[in-house]
Amino acid sequence: MRSHLRTIIVLALAAGLVGLFLYKVDLLRVAAEIARARPEWLALSLATMIVNLAIRAFRWQYLLEPLGHTTFARAFRATAVGFAANSVLPARAGEVIRPYFLARTDRAHGRMSATGAFATIILERLLDVITVLVLLASYVFVFGRDLRLTNPIAVTWLKGIGGVAAAVAFGALAILFVLAGDPARLGRATERLARVVPSFAAVIARVAEKFAQGLAAIRRPGRLLVALAWSFPLWLSIAVGIWAVAVAFRLTVPFTGSFVVIALLVLGVAVPTPGAIGGFHAAFRYSATAFFGAPDAAAVGAAIVLHLVSIGPSLLLGLMFAAQEGLNVTGMRRLADEQRHTA
Repeated sequence: MRSHLRTIIVLALAAGLVGLFLYKVDLLRVAAEIARARPEWLALSLATMIVNLAIRAFRWQYLLEPLGHTTFARAFRATAVGFAANSVLPARAGEVIRPYFLARTDRAHGRMSATGAFATIILERLLDVITVLVLLASYVFVFGRDLRLTNPIAVTWLKGIGGVAAAVAFGALAILFVLAGDPARLGRATERLARVVPSFAAVIARVAEKFAQGLAAIRRPGRLLVALAWSFPLWLSIAVGIWAVAVAFRLTVPFTGSFVVIALLVLGVAVPTPGAIGGFHAAFRYSATAFFGAPDAAAVGAAIVLHLVSIGPSLLLGLMFAAQEGLNVTGMRRLADEQRHTA
């Protein structure tokens, strides 16, 4: 019953966001804008999506090393499966499926802990937020001088959002650093707290300890800095992909302006709809029109094409890799539900 209610809420949310995205839009003009988009720039954008998927896999492999060795190929396959699951299932289910899929395929090579691997994904997200905030700050304070003159209210708004997000990200990083300091002690403390439910005490303690072990990279500042350094080519490749679509649709978005678009897209994809449908599109349309004066029809067309380009490679590759392991979409949904109930 709870699952059905959650599905209804997610679908209603997606429908509302799509309605907001298409509000007062001339669909015939949107179709015309898509038809006249420059294909060579769309091809460039598509290529960058494959590149950033590969960089994500390499960075994840690097963060996983303290837990045990895994190959780039296995990290890449699990990353693609996770992003494919995010595209077809609600509530970012791929973030739960990705570590389990890696542990499942890596079992014969070192028994990677799914709980520990999941902890590295949380660390990945914090590194992503920090990188996006640095890029946003570089535009607001360095590259976006024209925007500060023409739209000071928008700049103030961006500074406020960036400040709050930075405080949350660095606060979460500090908490994770404390948790990672002594995995065994965390397990003992959790076990004491779990004595109110004795039947689950040992399980809770074991999961907490493995989770803290998964944060081993935080205990090595050099490794954490290297992972952060890899986050910049990752997000710059995403920026190139966004900018290439903007050029394809003849939008006046400079390359550095894509840093603003990225920041708003991060907020849009946080809405837990399958494939970020609605949230992604509304965020791109708003950023392109409000900050860069893009025509509405062109912005809507670009948002639709960028979304397809963004999820296309990981969706096709991920479904293929999952099928090779006997896992279909229904199996992914069941797996995500099982892992959430176990957590």
